[in-house]
Amino acid sequence: MFKKVYAMGAAALALSMSVTAIATIAAAAIAATTIVAAEEISVQGSPVQEEFRGVWIATVANTDWPSKRGLSIEQQKDEFMQLLDSAAAMNLNAAVVQVRPTCDTFYPSALNPWSEYLTGKQGQDPGYDPLAFMIEETHKRGMEFHAWFNPFRVSTTAAAKTWAENSVAVQHPDWVVKYGTVRWLDPGLPEVRDYAVQSVMEVVENYDIDAVHFDDYFYPYPEGGKAFPDKNYNGDPGGLADWRRQNINDFIQKISIGVKERKSSVKFGVSPFGIWRSNTVDAGGSDTPAQGSYDTIYADARYWVRSGWLDYIAPQIYWEIGHAKASYDKVLAFWVKEAQEYPRTHLYIGQAAYRIGNSGAWRDPEEMIRQLRLNRASPAVKGSIYFSVRSLRANPLSIRQSILTHFYQSPAQIPAMPWLEVQNYSGE
Repeated sequence: MFKKVYAMGAAALALSMSVTAIATIAAAAIAATTIVAAEEISVQGSPVQEEFRGVWIATVANTDWPSKRGLSIEQQKDEFMQLLDSAAAMNLNAAVVQVRPTCDTFYPSALNPWSEYLTGKQGQDPGYDPLAFMIEETHKRGMEFHAWFNPFRVSTTAAAKTWAENSVAVQHPDWVVKYGTVRWLDPGLPEVRDYAVQSVMEVVENYDIDAVHFDDYFYPYPEGGKAFPDKNYNGDPGGLADWRRQNINDFIQKISIGVKERKSSVKFGVSPFGIWRSNTVDAGGSDTPAQGSYDTIYADARYWVRSGWLDYIAPQIYWEIGHAKASYDKVLAFWVKEAQEYPRTHLYIGQAAYRIGNSGAWRDPEEMIRQLRLNRASPAVKGSIYFSVRSLRANPLSIRQSILTHFYQSPAQIPAMPWLEVQNYSGE
């Protein structure tokens, strides 16, 4: 689970440490959706003309790429092209690549140092522009490039390390907090949010990306009952939790506006923790007893959808069908209902490719296939993103062949977003 904890952070982790003291409140179940039982769907899906088929490529801790620090330029390039080729061979059409994992970058930046995951030393120039190279190679294959940022994470460890001179940890140590096993920028500081916004806009302005992408990390996940050490909280009338949520809402809105002001063709998407809220605490939540991102990391993803700030949302539904606390079908039903009511934001599903073959239900080669059938059964679901490319390449339980046989028999266009000035990399 190392790669999962640091690259996406999400669902399995949050359930294993999920907040257990949830009061049981009688609540209405969410409204019925168009989802039907997996058994009622044909074994082999029909080819579709439009479908988002993405894969995450994580760079933090060298999870997916580069395979290790200090490789030569040619070795790094060759590895990345192999990842893209394997994705293209599955008829995938988008790469979601982590370009700013820990306030360091895979591109030359005026605001952040070079990433240590390239050379082994933060701030050391790798001798080329990896982001420019990755975008070019991705577009050559007719795929979209979604630039994945972690806005507030400074380090995956709280241990001492050697920072580059232009690291935010050196330039603004008063912005950084130690929390449990990580170092984090405090999202409650307006100057921190402005710095994170500027870091994203630097890439939007200077590179031909197709989308800005965030995962589930905003405030860090709770660790051992420890309180996050807010530096700027002075007793907001709505309480601490609402104040934290407003900090993140403010940040998401500024990113949404800033992206479109600079390039109206660039999409903005977020892949939050799969559960927004449980209907045990909110009648509008999902039929799942596990607690969600609204309460644990102060990410009100439903509000972002309803506010029209996102072009797509890709909830990480990393549990099997029938899971006691967060059954895949029940979490999916919540998001399908939202997508039906707010179609201005496309719905893609984050799929747990990293769990295939591991244990329990995930040893069943049909588990992922059943999940994808449920997705296809609802027109509101417009595609999937798989975590991560390493897992797909490892091909546990022959999942690559299964997905190709049942779903991705032929290429598909990415679903159109009429409100955007859409770029086309299909060679037409």
